[in-house]
Amino acid sequence: MKSNFVPLAKTNNKKWYLIDAKGKTLGRVSTLIATIISGKHKSLYNSSFNCGDFVIAINVQDIQVTGKKASQKIYRRHSGRPGGLKIETFEKLQDRVPEKILENAVRGMLPKGPLGRDLYKNLKVYKGDSHPHKSQTPELLV
Repeated sequence: MKSNFVPLAKTNNKKWYLIDAKGKTLGRVSTLIATIISGKHKSLYNSSFNCGDFVIAINVQDIQVTGKKASQKIYRRHSGRPGGLKIETFEKLQDRVPEKILENAVRGMLPKGPLGRDLYKNLKVYKGDSHPHKSQTPELLV
């Protein structure tokens, strides 16, 4: 009888990575983050396990988009009440809550369901240069 080896997520040692988003393009950074969080860069990758690593993104207030997306890209949210639709452009959201831009982009690239919600917890996004994860000694990417 043949059996396939499936590595367990518990035996996997997770690493911490630091990404400085200053001057980087939103799509390029978010695809890199989604790949690392889901674990697709590892040889032990399995689509049904959380085998990815942790990612810390700093300086997200200086992230860029190409073309006219800064004035034309729209973010929508709804309160659930009648007439509760709120619409914001990229520029306004970047002034108000710049962390939400990168979080929404990465969340859309992760699988939907319980695994995707679990993977999303491996992302830490901060507005400035400082972050509270210095004791994890994150490895600098890009």
